[in-house]
Amino acid sequence: MTPAATVSPAAAPMGALSRAEAWLDARGKGAWIAAMILGFIAFWPVGLALVLYMSLTGKWALRRDGSVRMGRWQGCAGRGGVSMRRSTGNAAFDAYRDDTIRKLEEESQAFEEFLQRLREAKDKAEFDQFMKDREDRAPEPKGTEA
Repeated sequence: MTPAATVSPAAAPMGALSRAEAWLDARGKGAWIAAMILGFIAFWPVGLALVLYMSLTGKWALRRDGSVRMGRWQGCAGRGGVSMRRSTGNAAFDAYRDDTIRKLEEESQAFEEFLQRLREAKDKAEFDQFMKDREDRAPEPKGTEA
């Protein structure tokens, strides 16, 4: 009995989608883009679904050999990015990478705090200037004649 004979009819469409995905992956990013364009031409929701799928699975960064190239924003763990801190098999490199990422995160946090202090200082300076201008424009109080 072959494995295909044991597949239930409900699972058959998933098999076809998996085969189509593997076929497109084998041909690279260009095949995915061509499928997306054809999807838009045939029926725009299909093209839109392919755009969303490609974005969520990282197919935009797919190489011709089917491997995924690290894109500019892939691997960013901050602000909703996907963490790509998987072991490479090289313990020294993993330790170096983790240490470097930790340092970058600390520097990023320190820079954000600096920017916040800078904004607060600018706001205070603007408010102080406003209050000074307001005092300079204030009319003399009535009834205080000398």
